[in-house]
Amino acid sequence: MVTYFESSLNQISVHKVGNKMQDEYFTLSDHPLRINDELLQNLLMQYFLKPFEKVNEVFRLIHSTDDLELNEIFHFVKQLFGDSSKFHDISQQITRHLFDVSSHPKIKGGEVYITLFDNVQIEGEVLQAIGVFKSETKETYLKVYPDGDGFSVAYEQEAINIQKLDKGCLIFNTEEEQGYKVVVIDQTNKSAGDAAVYWKDDFLKLKVRNDQFNQTTNYLNLYKGFIEEKIDEEFEISKPDKIDLLNRSMKYFKEKDTFDFEEFSEEVIGNEVAASSFKEMIQTYESEFDVEIGDTFEISQQAVKKQNSNYKSVLKLDKNFSVYIHGDRKLLENDFDEEKGMSYYKLYYKEEK
Repeated sequence: MVTYFESSLNQISVHKVGNKMQDEYFTLSDHPLRINDELLQNLLMQYFLKPFEKVNEVFRLIHSTDDLELNEIFHFVKQLFGDSSKFHDISQQITRHLFDVSSHPKIKGGEVYITLFDNVQIEGEVLQAIGVFKSETKETYLKVYPDGDGFSVAYEQEAINIQKLDKGCLIFNTEEEQGYKVVVIDQTNKSAGDAAVYWKDDFLKLKVRNDQFNQTTNYLNLYKGFIEEKIDEEFEISKPDKIDLLNRSMKYFKEKDTFDFEEFSEEVIGNEVAASSFKEMIQTYESEFDVEIGDTFEISQQAVKKQNSNYKSVLKLDKNFSVYIHGDRKLLENDFDEEKGMSYYKLYYKEEK
């Protein structure tokens, strides 16, 4: 999604922000960071930009009133894209804003890096981008070095692993009226309740862009939820039949270029009542999250590949067996043995591999 082989780090300012709920404060530097070491600059580029190479979801900056100017980050980056001479001053304002929303007791303090990049590529466009990054996790590193006729070992505490970016976002100078193109990384606080959403929701205020990647992802997630949780309310359906329905849906998305609900209902679901129930589930989702998925859209194979690992085709039988069902459901039969008082499956196959 994001490539940076032609990119350059134009400006960078570093500040530090704590957690106001823990009586911590923020520290603002007086001037931008000056980097004369080419190797250090390359390491920073790797630290900041490499994690975005595998990010596919694109977001927009939003505000609940629909007035983008009320989104603090939008307001700041719009000024920056218009006049980069204000860079350091605006980097301080962004840091103050981050401190203001760091109000959950589980949010960790850390260094904040505000950057201005040139020539970062996203979706085929080479653009200027503003980056906001935060390092929260510190590690201890050992350093072995020659010492006379042997070696000595030293260590450095509270160091940053450049292979692990905790939090970051890139805001690209394009589609300003829609809230810019934004990509996000958040590796920490994933299970920390309210603390897990402050980066995307409170600090940046983001909404996923409704493109083919997200339409494909939403449909596959909704269908999986429908088969695993909803369909039992209206039908008695066995676990192998559920797996078969999931396998057929994944096959459809892998083989088709365009999704069509009527076609999907006929070829995959195969039941009008179930298709109608699934349609209602989609409409509820669209209404609740204020997003339109649509009955037809171009299928994103990137999204299909990403979701494929979530579609489990495993039938678990007690703690003794796990049966992987990949093909014809008709080659699997289920029955009950009265003498043993146990259920059993019969599998048909032509050859053993």
